[in-house]
Amino acid sequence: MVKKRPSSGQVRIISGQWRSRKLPIHDLEGLRPTTDRVRETLFNWIANDVRGSRVLDCFAGSGALSLESLSRYASYAKIFELQAQAAKQLVANLATLKCENADVIKGDSLALLANKPTEGFDLVFIDPPFRKSLAEKSIALIDQHQWLKDNALIYVETESEISLLNVPASWEMLKEKKAGQVIYRLYQYSADTEANDTSGDIEEEQ
Repeated sequence: MVKKRPSSGQVRIISGQWRSRKLPIHDLEGLRPTTDRVRETLFNWIANDVRGSRVLDCFAGSGALSLESLSRYASYAKIFELQAQAAKQLVANLATLKCENADVIKGDSLALLANKPTEGFDLVFIDPPFRKSLAEKSIALIDQHQWLKDNALIYVETESEISLLNVPASWEMLKEKKAGQVIYRLYQYSADTEANDTSGDIEEEQ
């Protein structure tokens, strides 16, 4: 007998002004919140870069990454989410937190990224549903339509079988780590960089 999946769950904010707050999320197909352990590692990596940053969350889902950034005093977050229920929950959670410096945009992320923004972003999260070939398409659009400020940081989380990502020459990989079925990487964009090395040893999560 197959057990029925719960209709909802929670996401916990790790640190910052909303530390330990738990917010409801819907259990929807493809919704795969970044685990607390991975999120903690990521925010240790970028601890000195979040405050005051403009954040773009390309595939928000639960909103765990953008909410964590806002809790740590990011100046603004633009949040893309395709599923109506998830987008509605994100709006409700921001209202619960009395957060007014974020916009939730319901829509297809690839279509949204195919437009040039009025202002670039300092911190970008690319954590798409797995096995839909969305990561590299998003990366190409972000580069093509100039979504990044110089020295922007880009976090990419994919299924672990994607051992090598095709990224622009202007993106330098700073960190790469594997945890179970996911692999996550941190890049930095430089307008002056012409060469990029995407090779390197992958550190296993213990």
